[in-house]
Amino acid sequence: MSIDKIREIKDEAQQVSMIYELFNEDQRLNRTKHARVEFLTTIKFINKYLKRGDKILDIGAGAGEYSLHFAKQGYDVSALELSSSNIEAFEKKIDGTMNLKLKQGNAMDLSLYENDSFDIVLLFGPLYHLHNEIDRQKCISEAKRVCKQSGTIFFAFISNDMVILTEFSNYNQNYFDENNYDEHFKIEDFPFVFFTVDEARQMLVNGNINLLNEVASDGVSELLQNQINSMSDIAYDKYLQYHYYCCEKPEMLGRSSHLLFIGK
Repeated sequence: MSIDKIREIKDEAQQVSMIYELFNEDQRLNRTKHARVEFLTTIKFINKYLKRGDKILDIGAGAGEYSLHFAKQGYDVSALELSSSNIEAFEKKIDGTMNLKLKQGNAMDLSLYENDSFDIVLLFGPLYHLHNEIDRQKCISEAKRVCKQSGTIFFAFISNDMVILTEFSNYNQNYFDENNYDEHFKIEDFPFVFFTVDEARQMLVNGNINLLNEVASDGVSELLQNQINSMSDIAYDKYLQYHYYCCEKPEMLGRSSHLLFIGK
């Protein structure tokens, strides 16, 4: 199905499923050095709060990159994913040694899980797709409900302001000729929903989340993907150290393709 046909679908859950028929989530976080920056940074910050014996819920788990990483380390992981194509890719990577339970379902309805069940809750995919603020707050509320009072919730967003630069630099040299944004440089929320740093922060404050960290999870890595992908392993390791040095600086948040917010 073409992207224009997907745009015509009114049912949001069906639209999300069709988007992941078109976009290969299975390779997004691991296909190149530049793509790995987001994954490695996110893992680094999850590990700051993760304790041995913790139970993890991965809501909107995609093709399982984060769930599988922690399941392989021996953690008890539950994963929920909406897209059938992502479920299919995920299932192929599960082996019998993992304490990993994968279910298909919607992030706005976590009735499969009891209150106060998880120490770590990951909400990385759903907020990329929910256009309605009421739905977003329902999603946040459900994540809070299943998270223990002592637990930690991790939220991911795609940055509106950085998308403009990456589109122009990497994909479409005519981007600024095509009026793909309004007078406030807000771009169309399709095929994903995009937020500024302030919008993402306010959404979580409105959801009564006590913010602990705000992280530029991949920084300028997408913008510089050609240079990063051609690095030697030694140079790449040094780039990662530089990125980790920068990624919590407030002035860097607006210049990151993906944002990671951590809260209680």
